[in-house]
Amino acid sequence: MTMMALRHRWRALLLLTVFTALPATARAQAAAAVPTVLVMPLQPTDDDPRALWLGEGIALLVGDGVTALGRPAITRTDRVAAFDALELPDDRELSRATLLRAAQVIGVRDLVTGTVHVDGDTLTVSVRVVQVEAGRGQPEIREQGPLRDVFAIASRVAAAVAGVPPGSSPGPGDATPSLEVFEAFVKGLVAETPSTQLKFLEQAVKAAPQYARAHLAIWEVCTQEEQHARALAAAQAVPASSRFSRRARFAAGLSLIHLQRWDDAFSAYKALLDESSSAAIYNNLGVIQARRGSVTAQTGKPAWYFTRASEAVPDSPDYFFNLGYAYWLDKDTPAAIYWLREVVRRRPADGEAHFVLAAALQAAGNAVEGMRERDLARQLSSRFDEWDTRPRDEGIGGVPRGLERASDAETSPVRVDSALVSTTQQDHLQLARFHFDRGQRLAEQLQDREATSEFRKSLYLSPYDAQTHLALGRVLVRAGRLRDAIESLKISLWSAESLDARLLLAEAYLATGETADARVHAERAVQIAPESVEGKALLERIRATPARTP
Repeated sequence: MTMMALRHRWRALLLLTVFTALPATARAQAAAAVPTVLVMPLQPTDDDPRALWLGEGIALLVGDGVTALGRPAITRTDRVAAFDALELPDDRELSRATLLRAAQVIGVRDLVTGTVHVDGDTLTVSVRVVQVEAGRGQPEIREQGPLRDVFAIASRVAAAVAGVPPGSSPGPGDATPSLEVFEAFVKGLVAETPSTQLKFLEQAVKAAPQYARAHLAIWEVCTQEEQHARALAAAQAVPASSRFSRRARFAAGLSLIHLQRWDDAFSAYKALLDESSSAAIYNNLGVIQARRGSVTAQTGKPAWYFTRASEAVPDSPDYFFNLGYAYWLDKDTPAAIYWLREVVRRRPADGEAHFVLAAALQAAGNAVEGMRERDLARQLSSRFDEWDTRPRDEGIGGVPRGLERASDAETSPVRVDSALVSTTQQDHLQLARFHFDRGQRLAEQLQDREATSEFRKSLYLSPYDAQTHLALGRVLVRAGRLRDAIESLKISLWSAESLDARLLLAEAYLATGETADARVHAERAVQIAPESVEGKALLERIRATPARTP
């Protein structure tokens, strides 16, 4: 998995895990920074092949439209990443109950679903807005017109979804492309391979060189494929007059970072900062300063920029990691330990944070706790074994250089409940137990989303509690979120050996088709409890399951 793809997954998991830990009041406070609408691809009502790409394309247009009208919608990139984290397909028709469940976990207020029908040259779009918390649908929105008026039709649908009068406009926007160009663009988005994606997207920009969305889509594909020079060219091709110009300039800055053109990258983000500040810009300026290694009084130290980013968005694990890592590189061990602890409180399965925290703790003379953190990092990923074998002069105290996390978009992560942050240390264990007990009761009532929220709150206060990670793992397995469950169960076992955790982890691995890993944990369960009928039965079932072929 490329670093770009990993960032998308972390971003999706932040959306899925942190927002679910917010009570209603905190959700209201975060509403301005968090998308409130999820627009799903529209489903075709017939076999007309045009309806397949139109369903995705109209959903994209409606999402752009409601965002421009003041109702932020989940971007397509974040929607795909979130559904991947939930292990749900987002390109096939799912039941209403499944979609509502996903929308609840993601944390949006409104879910938009619907159908698209093409009859000759006539396009019919029907959508329904469902209020997620109440599960109550609003009256159907139906628009019809000539196929070539798809942009106007989508605009009218977006106005109705946003609850504004027809014809409302957020102001001048980009010129709409031809239907043929739009078709090539959407086909490029949904194509299964990067080469096919680029084929369609290049076709779109060749026919419409000013089409900003297509250039940005090319940037994203090329960045994921680590073709950074090509990505830079795509971002720079977005016209300055486009409403996507700032997004393109931000993307170009990220490409310059990947190309190690530090001065150009710094100038690009400094120009954006002078126009309007954001946490993501401060963060990326810190990344540049850390990696180019030439810090002056005029350009500033990395920790200064990371501090500004974390002040702007006070609960981003990535910003805290960068700040703690910068202090580690500056040999400020106490500050590094403080900020890295904040990372693992919010994201307990962050292996890099555990590894760097381990080095900082050992440098501070806390060898026992440092070794525990390093062992946990190894539990989470085998790549940390390789890090331990690197020559010591390749990094600082065995920690590699270049771990800073660049922001890939100017969007703000969700904030956690400020009441938790202000809780005094002596109250932590008592409050963690309160949330755990409440989560258990909710889990028994099959209220999995609410139970997950309570377990997350408990783990924020007590990140390594084996019992809580096991309980969370059970709920996540039941919800089908197997990857998240596996991470939580690994931490549970690292904290304390448990027959239940071993069996559940084996079941989770078996469900993902990873029979070799499932067998390891089932065998360990039988070693722990030779009398366990459940363990023996599970081991036999795993042995009878064919190994998954690559």
